[in-house]
Amino acid sequence: LCDLLSPALKRQDTRMRAALRIQKRVAIALWKLATPDSYRSVANQFEVGKSTVGVAVMQVANAIVELLLSKVVTLGNVQVMIDGFAAMGFPNCGGAIDGTHIPILGPDHQASQYINRKGYFSMVLQALVDHKGRFTNINVGWPGKVHDARVFRNSGLFR
Repeated sequence: LCDLLSPALKRQDTRMRAALRIQKRVAIALWKLATPDSYRSVANQFEVGKSTVGVAVMQVANAIVELLLSKVVTLGNVQVMIDGFAAMGFPNCGGAIDGTHIPILGPDHQASQYINRKGYFSMVLQALVDHKGRFTNINVGWPGKVHDARVFRNSGLFR
């Protein structure tokens, strides 16, 4: 993963400080994304500042989207997925789709659009998985107020 992301994550040392190694930035981001730990807890774990954790998570996430998303998350062979779901007892099924709300801090602009039906600020993530639970399509970024049906209707998957 570090080798694949290195073109986007490579930084140079300056006179003021040494750049954080790619391996450490990826480890920080994966730890933060995989656990419910706070930024402070992750910062203590890796002996860096809280803001460094936030920057590392954003840099790694952007690098994954930029370099890997189109290569790793692909629709694949639809007939194989249909056959896989049929073997599980779901004939004529090409994937399992669902949406979830990712909690966010309230934005400065159009904040009311990001309050979901449960009353907290969020963005909607829609994901499609194949018969093995592998992601084959992801759509993220819609405000929390938007209904799942509208997200689907405006997705590339629907088109």
